[in-house]
Amino acid sequence: MPHTIVTEVCEGVADCVDACPVACIHDGPGKNAKGTDWYWIDFATCIDCGICLQVCPVEGAILPEERPELQKTP
Repeated sequence: MPHTIVTEVCEGVADCVDACPVACIHDGPGKNAKGTDWYWIDFATCIDCGICLQVCPVEGAILPEERPELQKTP
């Protein structure tokens, strides 16, 4: 099951982007409600490896489940 980046929690740190082995994490357009950059996971490409969860320093920004209602997807 793909992971989810919670758009309104993401702070745009982007450690997950460099760590992802399948390049399924992309930058979102504009800013989120916190005024920060944000990223999103392509559910069709995610291989559920969990590396993003391990490297993200923002608590609650990435969930180990597919929750499309919490992630804006351009």
